[in-house]
Amino acid sequence: MEEYQEIERSIIKKYRKTIWSKFVKAVKDYQLIEENDKIMVCISGGKDSFLLAKCMEELHRHSDVPFEVKYVVMNPGYAPRNIEMIKKNIQRLNLDVEIFNSDIFEVVQRSDGKSPCYLCARMRRGCLYNKAVELGCNKIALGHHFDDVIETTLLSIFYGSEIKTMMPKLKSTNFKGLELIRPLYLVKEQDILAWKKFNNLEFLNCACMFTENCAIDETQSKRLEMKKLINEFRKVNPNIDHNIFMSTTNVNLDCILGYNKDGKEYSFLDDYDKEK
Repeated sequence: MEEYQEIERSIIKKYRKTIWSKFVKAVKDYQLIEENDKIMVCISGGKDSFLLAKCMEELHRHSDVPFEVKYVVMNPGYAPRNIEMIKKNIQRLNLDVEIFNSDIFEVVQRSDGKSPCYLCARMRRGCLYNKAVELGCNKIALGHHFDDVIETTLLSIFYGSEIKTMMPKLKSTNFKGLELIRPLYLVKEQDILAWKKFNNLEFLNCACMFTENCAIDETQSKRLEMKKLINEFRKVNPNIDHNIFMSTTNVNLDCILGYNKDGKEYSFLDDYDKEK
């Protein structure tokens, strides 16, 4: 058996309960993949996106629902050593991937803005949507996982003064007919790390030219802060992950001061004096 086949086998055998089953559950529960979808899987070079690619490949082989899949890597200006690592992993995992270049890092570096990460993220998203249109895809799959979801929820509360979360799928407002999906939505990071270690895999951690030789940017440091905070919570309550996640599916509007819906603000006072 080839090494890539052993890696594939580990996903559906050794990590069936913690990775494969949760991947399939997210796809089904959130209706992420439908008949005749053409999905562009985005590989950043990290552990999450490469695992996503292998899961999507396995699903594509055996799914009863017919769909197409394309694998891409966008090079925003990575250092040569990082591109080489990505290419080696593509070969090692036996993936059919298109690498396309952009000048995002160069453009962001020339800008005078104080938030290079925000600009970079927006430009990356735009490039990916344009590539999806070029390939004729109607969906873009990203490698965000369960921990990303609960960290985003806490970030929104602590630093955004609002209660919101990272959604399993999202329709594009600028590219009609395009939808973003997150098939690893229910997969925990600790299980992705275990899969990586078991198969002796090495992926990019952070290949951003703005953080390689300096302190981590504010956004990343805040996310790291949430990660550490959740780890502390786990020591007291091992179910904290589940509770944070489920809180966004169990919003009690009778005990909320206000909320936004379709751009309109609502207050508890709107219905307070109405008879029940």
